[in-house]
Amino acid sequence: MTQRLIASSALASILALGLIGPAAAQEAGKEKCYGVAEAGKNDCANLSGTHSCAGQSKDAKGANEWKYVAKGTCADMGGVSAADAKKNMEMMKK
Repeated sequence: MTQRLIASSALASILALGLIGPAAAQEAGKEKCYGVAEAGKNDCANLSGTHSCAGQSKDAKGANEWKYVAKGTCADMGGVSAADAKKNMEMMKK
């Protein structure tokens, strides 16, 4: 039984490593851009924590919603960087 557990753990590790590669490649040459995602087109969790998954944004171009864009294009699209979005959220809390 121990050998079966070791084998299944090893297989799970190999499969997990295969999934990490594409995610890292997706981020290469891209940056998070806040305020440009259309409703339902965000890439992942928002800053306010009201959802934790891609495609769950309710509002178009929400200030705390983001999507990946090519590096250097965020400002041209009318968005802000992650650091600026976090600062804006902190100011709104005060």
